[in-house]
Amino acid sequence: MTGRRDFDFLVGDWEVAHRRLKERLARSTEWETFGGTCSLRPILGGIGNFDENVIELPAGTYRASTLRLFDVARERWSIYWLDARNAGRIEPPVHGRFEKGLGLFFGDDTLRGMPMRVRFLWTVQSPGLCRWEQAFSNDGEKNWETNWTMTFTRA
Repeated sequence: MTGRRDFDFLVGDWEVAHRRLKERLARSTEWETFGGTCSLRPILGGIGNFDENVIELPAGTYRASTLRLFDVARERWSIYWLDARNAGRIEPPVHGRFEKGLGLFFGDDTLRGMPMRVRFLWTVQSPGLCRWEQAFSNDGEKNWETNWTMTFTRA
């Protein structure tokens, strides 16, 4: 099955360096940096995984999780975000796959009541170093604003 093991690189424990725009889709250029951790384990015999994150925002630490599920028939992943600050809600998923070592995932969401596209980009730089990037577009994917990056270093 093509893609089923795409996230195997992320299994285990990580230190995470976050870089995030203070405001999204507001032409902001002010970034904040902070730390965190991530611990990922496979589930469902390897067609899914679940991670737990500690995110040390300057305004206060919180916990969040990611659920990733592999659709065998479509050979693509769905990624769902769960945030303890809004514990009754699972964020809309992004869907995609890895090709030539690059993971590209897209989905639809809203920000301040307005529809937008979401893009996740995963790159594996070495066995102990990888990067995640989030970007938003509110103009039909003509322009993308990268608003959050996470650099993972093996703990």
